[in-house]
Amino acid sequence: MPSTLVHVALGGLVGCALLGAAFSPRAIAVVLVAVAAVDLDTFLGWVVLGAHRSAFHTVLLPLVLGAVVAWDAWGREESFLRARVGETAPRVAGVSVVAVAFAGIGPDLVTNGVNVLWPVHDQFYEVTGKTYLSDRKGFVQTFVDLGNEEPVQDANLGSSRERQYYTGADRDPGQSGEPVVEERVFPLANSGTQLLLVATGALVVASRVVEDVRERRA
Repeated sequence: MPSTLVHVALGGLVGCALLGAAFSPRAIAVVLVAVAAVDLDTFLGWVVLGAHRSAFHTVLLPLVLGAVVAWDAWGREESFLRARVGETAPRVAGVSVVAVAFAGIGPDLVTNGVNVLWPVHDQFYEVTGKTYLSDRKGFVQTFVDLGNEEPVQDANLGSSRERQYYTGADRDPGQSGEPVVEERVFPLANSGTQLLLVATGALVVASRVVEDVRERRA
């Protein structure tokens, strides 16, 4: 599964791309913290069965947060965020919500799955498949069943009672019937692609921060 570092790297790219004039070291830090916070449901899983990849990985989270931010920015006479934090606060909050959806939840949705509509609907789903162009079959995709020749994989992974996710942060995975592990592993990058993403994200964020600091000093 993607590590928190991978999530943060992708979140950094989202933030740098969307913050625009609102970019600052503080603003990009808010975006990165918001993305990293999605993985905190790992610790909630210590006390709530199935909370990992459910509580903060549900797509209802960014939908609700996005609605609140939009209402605050455009539905009120005076924005709470703008008045209390600053003129760019609604933009930073909105970009943080987008980063949570695409960088915090998205990578897990396509890798081992998440509890997409928890707690309204307790089922883990994974977006899995492939798409390509063939000189014989034409355009082929196996994400959604549209009557293609190739079979579509079942995206339903079961409920929180049937499926549990464990990381090095879990206190004792063996208590849930899984083999007791002697080594706790905290992954940073599980593939060359993930390593490239981490390096690219770090480079882009660092470059934007340095550029912003120089502009403010000029």
